Amino acid sequence: MIVLFVGDIVGQPGRKILKERLRDMKRLYNADVCVANSENAAAGFGITASIASDLYSSGVDFITMGNHTFARADFLSTAPSDNRIVRPANVSPEWPGFDYAVFDAKEKGRLLIMNLLGRVGMDPCDSPYRCADSLLERYKKSLGTTMVLLDFHAEATSEKVAMGYYLDGRVSLVMGTHTHVQTADEKILERGTGHITDVGMTGALQSVLGMDVDASLRRLVECLPSRYQTASGPSMINAVVAELDPSTGKCVRIERIIQKETVEREL
Repeated sequence: MIVLFVGDIVGQPGRKILKERLRDMKRLYNADVCVANSENAAAGFGITASIASDLYSSGVDFITMGNHTFARADFLSTAPSDNRIVRPANVSPEWPGFDYAVFDAKEKGRLLIMNLLGRVGMDPCDSPYRCADSLLERYKKSLGTTMVLLDFHAEATSEKVAMGYYLDGRVSLVMGTHTHVQTADEKILERGTGHITDVGMTGALQSVLGMDVDASLRRLVECLPSRYQTASGPSMINAVVAELDPSTGKCVRIERIIQKETVEREL
């Protein structure tokens, strides 16, 4: 099975470039399924039902989320009914929504999709390690799958690296998200788990993690209030493509992807 995982989609620029390029990317890499982190898809914070629908029409098959899962109030009513959206599992039991999803490729097997939050530098949540153990025990055997993808939405690179080693041999892929900067450390670990510390971001090139540069500088340099808003202009797609062996659940190939729109510069 070939899996295409798209890094954090940030606002309209990220959605636009996906609409223009994602279906061609899926054909180019012969992807069976596309999973995209979309917790920043609505102007940088959260997601709405209409934006989720737009992403599906662009070629996204499943959506994973993060710490901004319920930044948009209307998503509270959408989460319990859309089983293609996976929200973090190690949170309050009061959170509505699904803590896993399954992609069934028939002759190529099933892919279990999970989403967890890190604890370092993030809002309080339960242990992602113990929660991963629980999810695997609960779903892997009952669903009859060897292939598992985890979107680990975490702040600290150390925590994201540690999760890869913790789950090595028990899941197929550990995809780090949240920090929006693609890391150059994709690899297959000793027991067959494909890992990258952070997949990166799908959003505006000239930005601070997808957000407007001037607003970010005002907050960071001058330490003054400034409303965050997504940047505009040419965009990029950060993603990972991986090939999984359905018989073992192991990752046999992993590759980083960066696609950039042309930036026109004034002379």
